[in-house]
Amino acid sequence: MKANWITSLTLALGLCACGGSSNAARDKKPKKEESTSAGNPLTAPIDYIGAVGKAKKVSEKRVNLANIQNAIRQFHAVEDRYPKTLNELVSEGYFPRPPKPPRGMRYIYNSKTGQVGVR
Repeated sequence: MKANWITSLTLALGLCACGGSSNAARDKKPKKEESTSAGNPLTAPIDYIGAVGKAKKVSEKRVNLANIQNAIRQFHAVEDRYPKTLNELVSEGYFPRPPKPPRGMRYIYNSKTGQVGVR
């Protein structure tokens, strides 16, 4: 009988500790989550594939931009001007062919400043 009372008390304390929430916790705004995952184990493989695809796109963008910016700096050092277009880098031999932007994006180039970006 005494063991049942202790078990019931432990269970009640556990439920009270886990189930309640303070006003401070309710007043905080939730942080914006980076992923769209709901934490469902059934969708974990799909969420993983989506995250890998997004990471690949971001890394390709960074590597291509770094390569293009390096070629622009080299061109500027030799020619003492920025290329008029990114295709001029190809025609002058700085690239064998223009690098392709990630799917659904395009390169934005400012020939006055030599800055290149992706949108």
